[in-house]
Amino acid sequence: MCNDKDCKCLAEILTVISVLQQNASCCGECCLDTCDRGFLGSAGTTLTANTRPIMLYLCGNNGVPLSMPISKNPDETTTSSAFRVEKIDGCCATFRVLAPNPDETEVATIPYVTTNSFFTLNLNCCCLLRCLNDTYVECI
Repeated sequence: MCNDKDCKCLAEILTVISVLQQNASCCGECCLDTCDRGFLGSAGTTLTANTRPIMLYLCGNNGVPLSMPISKNPDETTTSSAFRVEKIDGCCATFRVLAPNPDETEVATIPYVTTNSFFTLNLNCCCLLRCLNDTYVECI
C-alpha cells in the first residue's frame, strides 16, 4: 500500500473499530479474534471494553511501530506506540495516543490511559495495522 493510492483496506478496518468504540457494547458471540470482529472485549470480562488499541507500521520503517509523544508539551520525550482511532475521513485517520497506565495496581485490567495528544495520518503511508487486546480506557 506504500506507493498504492488505495487505502480502502485499512480505512474500512479503522472505520469498524471507530464505530465499535462509539457504541462500546460487548456481546457473548464466539468469533475470530480479528481487528474487525463485531464487538469489543470478550465474553467473561467484568469491565466493559470501550477501546481496541492499535499499533501502526509505516512503509519503509523496517518493522518498527510508529511512536508518538504522549504530551503536547514540546519538552516531553516520552512516547507510546499504542493508539486509539478517533476519526476516519477517507484516507486520513486521526488517532489519540494512549499511555501506559502509571497505576501498577490497575495495569492488568486497564493497561492504558488516554492522553490529550492526537495526530492525523495519511493511511497511504501505513502498511500494517496491529490490534492489541480490547480494553477499557478512562477519560474519553
